[in-house]
Amino acid sequence: MIMQRFLFPRWTNPFLTVLGAALGGGGLVALIFGGLVTDPETLNVGYQPEQPVPFSHAIHAGQLKMDCRYCHNTVFDAAHAAVPPTATCINCHSPREKEGGPTPRAAVHADSRKLTPIHASWFEGKSMQWKRVHNLPEFVYFNHAAHVNSGVSCVSCHGRIDQMEEVYQAKQLSMAWCIECHQNPNPHLRPKEFVTKLDWEPSPEWDQEAFAADVRREQHIDPKRNCAVCHR
Repeated sequence: MIMQRFLFPRWTNPFLTVLGAALGGGGLVALIFGGLVTDPETLNVGYQPEQPVPFSHAIHAGQLKMDCRYCHNTVFDAAHAAVPPTATCINCHSPREKEGGPTPRAAVHADSRKLTPIHASWFEGKSMQWKRVHNLPEFVYFNHAAHVNSGVSCVSCHGRIDQMEEVYQAKQLSMAWCIECHQNPNPHLRPKEFVTKLDWEPSPEWDQEAFAADVRREQHIDPKRNCAVCHR
């Protein structure tokens, strides 16, 4: 029996040309956009979402010198820095002061229109819908407590929050950026009591390398790479 050779229909010729062009174009687009997305210089640096309330860190952390831990009170004890509940805001911005009630401790009188969402959240018992600024992929594990208890300041990852009218992402937060710090953590280490003092500067006689060596020995900070630390 003679086997006949299978011949593709003629219409497949232009189809293959179009398919090849589509695959080539798609690959080029993926390469371009993939490069932009993974480039450390384009990893959301400058990201500044609009918040439900224009909370000014420049006023609270800068002008008023409020410690970061007043609002983010779990940062030394938990992996995540807590987003403050409405009750924290109400400690200073209580709506009851307008109703003849007692003036809250350290009451701060701000534009009532700006505080309307805060007061509504308080009366309705609903959480404020703050928008996260610093986002990491779900497969990345970052422990705030491990860093701040080792003497890594908020400044190292978040920049000078106390000078920001509205918070934005100041650092790359890329894997390469993290690895660079882990390979040489010495410049980022400071006394634990100054971790949240964002404007802290060492004295002229300060020996950073000697101090960092002591901290790394006490805290067992080893620059060896271990993927399982961050990717769990």
